[in-house]
Amino acid sequence: MTDTTASISSYKESPSWLIQFIEVYENLTKHNLRSLGLIYHDNICFEDPIHKVVGYEDVIAYFEDVYSNVTSCKFEIYHFIVTPSEAAVYWNMHFQHPKLKSGENISIMGHSHLKMTNNKIIYHRDYYDLGEMLYENIAVLGNVIKFLKKRTHQ
Repeated sequence: MTDTTASISSYKESPSWLIQFIEVYENLTKHNLRSLGLIYHDNICFEDPIHKVVGYEDVIAYFEDVYSNVTSCKFEIYHFIVTPSEAAVYWNMHFQHPKLKSGENISIMGHSHLKMTNNKIIYHRDYYDLGEMLYENIAVLGNVIKFLKKRTHQ
């Protein structure tokens, strides 16, 4: 089994399950969340820094809740490393939430670890800085967090 590191410009040469993942996520909106059924196994385990959700219907319910609270959310996938049955996918997420950063656009970098079985993703774990996504964008708390980060990096 050999690893393949690829830029997004050459992703068409990658496994079909990964190509479909990229296409679904780059086009995902609150209006087409059921398109996740194209890529996720019925027994999907989805984890991020806040939640762990198991089962396709529960993942859909989680995404419906998340997307109901944002004004917009767009994923930009820019790099991945893939084997025949798993991948690491690197992305930027751009979103707007009315209660964060006065509703302005927020961008965070992250990556996902994906495992596939029977051409469907059975495991999806997101890694990103929750402070950068949430805490730093809450009015008073954000200033405290930024101050502390600056102070620890001196």
